[in-house]
Order: sequence, then structure tokens, then C-alpha cells
Amino acid sequence: MTLIEIEAAYLRTQERGRLATVAPGGAPQNKPVGFTYNAELGTIDVYGMNMENSAKYRNVMSNPEVAFVVDDVFGEGSEGVRFLEIRGRAETAVGDTPDDDGHLSRHFIRIHPRRITGWNILADRPGFYTRDARAD
Repeated sequence: MTLIEIEAAYLRTQERGRLATVAPGGAPQNKPVGFTYNAELGTIDVYGMNMENSAKYRNVMSNPEVAFVVDDVFGEGSEGVRFLEIRGRAETAVGDTPDDDGHLSRHFIRIHPRRITGWNILADRPGFYTRDARAD
């Protein structure tokens, strides 16, 4: 398991994140995406409609370095904000569509976490933290 349980639990409460990729010419791209945490592989799997024709998919094929962010606001001030940023290497993959009605593409992006940064995710240590992901 790459993420610790509290990080994985936080991701399970969220439906969307933002995936930052780099285009072949060096320009950044940041898009909202649907995702799942694959606990068996310790990866973030990013799905979408027509994924294989998207710029983010092509960007990952050209430059696999990505950043993925999930955040939410649940209260006032900085104490009421949480986020988890996962930096890592991504790959393009093909598998079964994760939705029952087949609207999502079988093509997806799989992120292998390397560096994790969070804000107010750890209950026993509120505020900012950062750590290297455990390589299995």
C-alpha cells in the first residue's frame, strides 16, 4: 500500500480531483478528473470519457511526470480546508471500464505515487505534511 489508510480513506470520500500534466512543448495542463484509488496496486487510476483522445492522455505518453490534487472545504479559515497532492509517474493503460453503463473509456491513466503532500489530512497532526511514498 503506497498511501497510508487515512489518505486512502480521504480519497474514498471524494469524487473528483485535478490532474496536472505537461504537454510536449512544456506547457502545463490541469484538468478536473474522476478517479479511483487502486489499493491492490497502490495507484491512482484516472478515468474519463474518450480518454484515449484527450490531451492529458497524450501528455502522459510524452512526459509521465504528473501531479494529482484532491481538496475540499468543510469549515471556516485554513482549519476548514483539506488537500492531498500526489506527485508521481503516470502511464497509460487499457482495462475494463469502471462504470456499469459503459460511458467511460477502457483507456485510463495510472499514477504511481512518489511524493505525497497533505493539509489537515492527519487527525493527530493538523496542518501541512509531506512524505515520500513507500515503494513496494
